[in-house]
Amino acid sequence: MKKIKKVLSAVLAATMVMSLVACSSEAEAEKEAETTASEATETEGAEQTAASDVKVGFIFLHDENSTYDLNFINGATEACKAAGVEYMFKTNIPEGQECYEAACELADAGCDIVFADSFGHEDYMIEAAKEYPEVQFCHATGTKAHTENLSNYHNAFATIYEGRYLAGIAAGMKLNEMIANGEITEDQTKIGYVGAYTYAEVISGYTSFFLGARSVCPSATMEVTFTGSWYDETAEKEGANKLIEDGCVLLSQHADSMGAPTACEKAGVPDVSYNGSTASACPNTFIVSSRIDWAPYFAYIIDSVANGKAIDTDWVGTLETGSVVLTDLGDAAAEGTADAIAEAEKAMNAGTLHVFDTTTFTVNGETLTSYMADVDTDADYTADTEVITDGYFAESGSEFRSAPYFDLQIDGISLLDTAY
Repeated sequence: MKKIKKVLSAVLAATMVMSLVACSSEAEAEKEAETTASEATETEGAEQTAASDVKVGFIFLHDENSTYDLNFINGATEACKAAGVEYMFKTNIPEGQECYEAACELADAGCDIVFADSFGHEDYMIEAAKEYPEVQFCHATGTKAHTENLSNYHNAFATIYEGRYLAGIAAGMKLNEMIANGEITEDQTKIGYVGAYTYAEVISGYTSFFLGARSVCPSATMEVTFTGSWYDETAEKEGANKLIEDGCVLLSQHADSMGAPTACEKAGVPDVSYNGSTASACPNTFIVSSRIDWAPYFAYIIDSVANGKAIDTDWVGTLETGSVVLTDLGDAAAEGTADAIAEAEKAMNAGTLHVFDTTTFTVNGETLTSYMADVDTDADYTADTEVITDGYFAESGSEFRSAPYFDLQIDGISLLDTAY
């Protein structure tokens, strides 16, 4: 991993203010989406001066009302302001030809870097990258950079499965507290999870969360329902209510609205959210949230372009780079949760704890010693790479690709509505 110099140091020193509710009016959001924002900072030395000449364009699937996109928007704003670079936002860009058109518009507007934040944007970003070889195109959650072999197209992700695992520990601690208080019995420790699609990214997320919960509450089981959309507040709320009615006593999610957390708050069911704290809206049920902090990546690509350095084909952020973070614990968290999380994080950083340790789960009753995953993605999702090494499933590694490819269905997790 290349070291991020001065620009990243400035970013990591900044404090990000997260909000799950858009503060701008619709008119202001539209204005921001179509106009250029530029804010220079004092510069020291040639490196910062070079960075100030960089212009970055961002493509977002939704706007500030989506917790997923808001997380990217905040990271982009923080990194660009810290580096003193000019930047442009395009919001509510669908996963279709509109993305290609937006990418071309940003390139034509003089952007040196164009970034898109959603999985379905990838093919259109690749198309634009071929047309504008002098522009660097960067894409989150994508899978094709390492097989496209374009010098100006790059994928990025982070080891968010580690953050999910730590959040799962918080969930497991809460289950244990509920058992100790006589609210539930050990055979009632069923977790519910609202997911968007049956993609590897979602599978990796809910599985790592479950393994974290079960590491401290061995009796835990899980039910997962899918909505078929990254952002559908009604479907997410309905999915959460269905899980609650089916006996799930704690919920989490991989979907982008407040549908599931607000359903939990209304029902009085503890909740682990994603991409930011829901403490203000759900004070009685919020436990913790994990998220990827994208500011370090944005600082890295700005620094790379400013100083003529190559951008990694697949960049992977980690706990140690500050790319995987947890919010402060909510009032619903169990006593001792902070210590349990800190102990696990220390072990992760030391390399003694691996989230997908094959001794901690089974598939159809068997412990895996080998697994071929679809890392070099093709239309048929053909398995092509051995990913179990040293007794664990090596997920999101720069030696393979940055985006998740964990697609195992492990014992203890039941899936509902898998048409998506």
